[in-house]
Amino acid sequence: MSDEEFDDEYSANEQEKEGEEGEEEKDPTEEEEESLSPHLLTEEIMKEGLSLLCKTGNGLAHAYVKLEAKEKDLTDISLLQNYIHLRYVDLSENQLRDLSPLGSLTHLLWLKVDGNRLISTRLPELPYLQIASFAHNRIKDTEGITHPRLGSLNLKGNEIQVISGLDPGKLTNLHTVELRGNKLETTAGLHLPKLKNLYLAQNFITHLEGLEELVQLTTLHLRDNRLVTLDGFSKSMKCLQYLNLRGNGILNPQEMAKLQVLPMLRALVLMDNPCSDESEYRMEALVLLPRLERLDKDFFEEDERAEAEETRQRHRDEEQEMEESAQGEVTE
Repeated sequence: MSDEEFDDEYSANEQEKEGEEGEEEKDPTEEEEESLSPHLLTEEIMKEGLSLLCKTGNGLAHAYVKLEAKEKDLTDISLLQNYIHLRYVDLSENQLRDLSPLGSLTHLLWLKVDGNRLISTRLPELPYLQIASFAHNRIKDTEGITHPRLGSLNLKGNEIQVISGLDPGKLTNLHTVELRGNKLETTAGLHLPKLKNLYLAQNFITHLEGLEELVQLTTLHLRDNRLVTLDGFSKSMKCLQYLNLRGNGILNPQEMAKLQVLPMLRALVLMDNPCSDESEYRMEALVLLPRLERLDKDFFEEDERAEAEETRQRHRDEEQEMEESAQGEVTE
């Protein structure tokens, strides 16, 4: 897995509006709301966007099951309540704030509503929904996500400060959560033992909490946060193989010793941390974490492994000598 895969950067350019002299300035969001005229989903838009003709559930009829209606400035999708056979829906880059009509789509498998005006992910429970993307909205929490077959959830580029409401009893199939570019300060609230991939880059995370419950996690991405120590990892995280900590504030290379509780860790990214400027940074990593296969973008060579083993043996010998010396002093 390359580091570049996760190196997407998000930027939002905001224009400031100044009120005229003598007038009370309005919140920019309120002005935007007032200027937004309604745009309804119409039969004409449906006709343009429908595709993929399939048999219906009873096998006796056919219906279009895929809808793409992007960049239509839609504010109202009430018409969707009549299209109960839809399985794949893309409503990205519209002006939507209300997704309640989607509750009628009980066969929905795939949903993408990126780039709208949503402040919540709340939806009626959709029994077959497997993939849902709410990226780049104005969502402030993770409440109301209860779809039992959901496997992949994308919430990147929102305004989420706290993770809450993700019920492991409901979300038994959730394996991937994408939360890049939010406002998180902690990892608390992720009580998801079936989770395998977790992306938390570009937040404001200062400490790690609740990770001990992520017993099946294989990939953890924490690039560009505010971590200064590596406290919070747990020996229960027996499956974690890839850990990206690039662009944090980890100063002491000895912090890597706290990763010894991760038996399957094979790839570690620590570049752009103060500790990576140390001259013996790579060797210290391999001495502390002998199972590591790759540090940053480079795999370890055999000669590096041999040197690291010699260093570990020397440390063991020194520790043994100190213990024997201490025992001799006690005897005397």
